[in-house]
Amino acid sequence: MERSRKSAPELIVITGGARSGKSRHALAWAAQFRRRAFIATAQELDDEMRDRIARHRGERGSAWTTFEEPIRLAAALRRAQQDHDAVVVDCLTFWLSNLILQPRRIDLERPVQELLGVLERRRAAIALVTNEVGSGIVPENPLARRFRDLCGQLNQQVGDRADRVILVVAGRALELPRAGPPAGRRRG
Repeated sequence: MERSRKSAPELIVITGGARSGKSRHALAWAAQFRRRAFIATAQELDDEMRDRIARHRGERGSAWTTFEEPIRLAAALRRAQQDHDAVVVDCLTFWLSNLILQPRRIDLERPVQELLGVLERRRAAIALVTNEVGSGIVPENPLARRFRDLCGQLNQQVGDRADRVILVVAGRALELPRAGPPAGRRRG
């Protein structure tokens, strides 16, 4: 997907394992912007998550505008861009989990396509935080396998549109090079 990278604000994808330092890296990246927003996709489903979310809110402080949106991410991202120079979405993994676990089964293609559309027409710099999948054993149940497959597909779709993809491992960030064409399609 080619587009004029100079005409749109930066889009970065920050991926890695759970608790690897992805969010910390995203917040540090966004600190260069004066007007920044944070879209939180986690939900307060139990006391531990409620405490965790409150702690993270406090750590960000008043320099951030926080949008809490577990389901309608594209709409929240459109709103956040109206008054902010940079938006951190933390995280796509929670968002996808929220969609899959809806009481009624929904077509996931629609919200994913809505998100991709907002990213392609972005008016603010955006950092998407997501967990990398597939570094472990094959999940034992159909729901977990479906989640792994969908998360891997989503990560590839946003990665294809990103200006930069950053892998965070043990708190260290590594910028990944842009992939060339698949091996069977190379010229020369």
